[in-house]
Amino acid sequence: MVAIISAGIAPGLALLSYFYLKDRYDNEPIYMVFRVFIFGAILVFPLMFVQYVLQVEGVFISEFLHAFIASSLLEEFFKWFILMYIVFQHIEFDEPYDGIVYGASVSLGFATFENILYLFGNGLQFAFGRALLPVSSHALFGVIMGYYIGKGKFAPKDKKAKWLILSLFIPFMLHGTYDFILLTQEQWLFYMLPFMVFLWWLGLRKAKKARFSMIN
Repeated sequence: MVAIISAGIAPGLALLSYFYLKDRYDNEPIYMVFRVFIFGAILVFPLMFVQYVLQVEGVFISEFLHAFIASSLLEEFFKWFILMYIVFQHIEFDEPYDGIVYGASVSLGFATFENILYLFGNGLQFAFGRALLPVSSHALFGVIMGYYIGKGKFAPKDKKAKWLILSLFIPFMLHGTYDFILLTQEQWLFYMLPFMVFLWWLGLRKAKKARFSMIN
């Protein structure tokens, strides 16, 4: 049990630490980052229940709808909602890179708890693959979401809506594409590898742009 919990938690904490420590100017309070992480983890049970009901009732019979609606839209919307409700107006959200820290935190809270449950159900032998794909992809969806929320936070009033719409739409599309590849491609690894390279490139690029905006 200890080994499974450790293997389930380690990749999420490592990725969160990486993005947290990249905030070189004014690190976010640990209690706020942890709070958002816990809210992300709490999402797992209600979303798993909703997804189970949708599957049993056959609401989304096509793999496209399952990937983009039952999985991507549900998960990304509620992560986005937590950021908007808990973080967006908070006094500690005082620079663009903070959006990336909190976006990574809520996503990794969700991914970490989901990862622990998966390893309990399927075994420790899946830990490495889970760290490379589901956990890291969730982290990057959160980074990209947080980047655009950060843009929206500090944009002029007439441009806020555009950035906040993008903060949900782009992670939704990326997450849906990720799931669609897994659900529809027999040789899914052939497509997933370039997709993950692109996702890492995009996430790190957004993180760099957010840091750069803090010194200009």
